[in-house]
Amino acid sequence: MRKCPEAFLEHLREAPAITAARRLGGKAGFAASAALTLAAGGRHVAAMQEVDPAAKRKLLIRAGALGLVVLVAGVLVLRGIEVRPLIDQGMAMIRSAGPWVFFGAMAVLPVIGAPLMAFTIPAGEAFAAQMTLGGVLAATLAAIAVNIALTYWMARQAVRPLLERLLRRFGYAVPRATAGNALSIALLVRLTPGPPFFLQSYLLGLADVPFRLYMLVSWFCVLPWAVGAVVLGRGVLNGNFKMAAMGLGVIVAAVAAVHLIRRKLAKREG
Repeated sequence: MRKCPEAFLEHLREAPAITAARRLGGKAGFAASAALTLAAGGRHVAAMQEVDPAAKRKLLIRAGALGLVVLVAGVLVLRGIEVRPLIDQGMAMIRSAGPWVFFGAMAVLPVIGAPLMAFTIPAGEAFAAQMTLGGVLAATLAAIAVNIALTYWMARQAVRPLLERLLRRFGYAVPRATAGNALSIALLVRLTPGPPFFLQSYLLGLADVPFRLYMLVSWFCVLPWAVGAVVLGRGVLNGNFKMAAMGLGVIVAAVAAVHLIRRKLAKREG
């Protein structure tokens, strides 16, 4: 587990649990910090509204990375290296694997850290001709649902003893969600930018958020992003900029909805 909501951690920076969790070092320390503070999630939702310098730095880093990708692509084009054939070769490899292998990998590989974007972006272009775009969207959302459930099981059963032993070594236990704060914790983790999707799932599983609530919140939170990414990828890779604009519009609408929900949640908890 590598990150956690920066504003959430900033608000709790002086907490003893956070200080001790940092001793884990680097990425593991941030993840342990998040796990150790989940039980108090409800009363800290308002902290998400604070301006966090670390978040600004992260945004600048991501913008720089995107700029670097664009720069590299531009250099390749200027040097006469055709990018399109490389994309076509990649799509051909994905199609040759077939939809069962592809969507099966989408359901399993993100459990160990593979980014969902690596599957959602090429899915439409790879299989829309075979399955229709609606079929690709349905298969994508089904694969993500399996992934969410599998990650929860991993957090609750397969890797939980290892993680709890690691935390006990430093004198702490994983907090548990209660009936009163489980929804706030689930929304807090899913709607705060920063941690990758699979890390959010592990955190919620470790906190014992009820499975049904976990599945509903997780699936509905990821749904617009997944749909937008599939449509955007299909449009960009197929040269259909109208479709690409539609996919981008879905993602922008999702960002606006997340901001609105976070504000309302912070108001209610504050």
